[in-house]
Amino acid sequence: MSGPTEVGFEGADGTALVAHITGAGQPLVCVPGGPMQASSYLGDLGGLAAHRSLLLLDPRGTGGSGVPADVVTYRCDRQVDDLEALRRHRGADRLDLLAHSAGAAIAVLYAARYPERVGSLVLVAPSPRVVGVEVTDADRRAVAEQRRDEPWFHTAWAAFERIWSGEATVADGDAITPFLHGRWDEERRDLLPALDAGRNDEAAAAYYDLDLDVDGTCAALGALRAPVLLVAGELDVALPPARAADYAALFPDATLAVQPGAGHYPWLDDPERFVSAVSGFRPR
Repeated sequence: MSGPTEVGFEGADGTALVAHITGAGQPLVCVPGGPMQASSYLGDLGGLAAHRSLLLLDPRGTGGSGVPADVVTYRCDRQVDDLEALRRHRGADRLDLLAHSAGAAIAVLYAARYPERVGSLVLVAPSPRVVGVEVTDADRRAVAEQRRDEPWFHTAWAAFERIWSGEATVADGDAITPFLHGRWDEERRDLLPALDAGRNDEAAAAYYDLDLDVDGTCAALGALRAPVLLVAGELDVALPPARAADYAALFPDATLAVQPGAGHYPWLDDPERFVSAVSGFRPR
């Protein structure tokens, strides 16, 4: 497997952008979540770089990518054309895309706007906001209650209860963090700084600052011919499996893979299973 390199290119408005390339095989463009977090936390996606050449995109204003002149371009819909700029820079007819969490907004909107330019789409614990799939408190309760035997459960559950009741404290957001992870041990806690690194808070505030055309997006996705793989964690409170099934149903050619024992970062919870699911996904 080749060592990591960088490719620089200009975004839709001339902003200097960077993608980090690692691995070997058919290229797979990877869009990080956050929203607006540098791609470094993705690592090699649990060893996926042994099967695919990963182009890990640093969105504008994060990592090695430049800060745009206009903060409006941090909006997820405006960043769609950064992916198109990358495709053109690479001289590729189509892009195979992988997106995690909030990064799925860019990838899905790209698929809606440029359906003929998508070879395949892998959505990993995707945020459902741009497609209007609603995750209710009851959905999250049902998933969270499966963790009752965990030693941290009661403290994290109490924080969830305050959030649901509208009486959250400043500390409650951090207190529910264990519910995002399939494993909550010392090794995972030590990894948290790396998982949270490289976030641009100003950009994140602008990311969803738009009137979403949910109906139009869903209609476009309903006509998408590219195959889609949606990887959901069995224990992910952000996108519980039942709602992941609703998300997958929006596409005419979608496979839903619910990873047992995984949370919001399935490549960390069981790298072998995650890599097997993604590398075994055979786009047409």
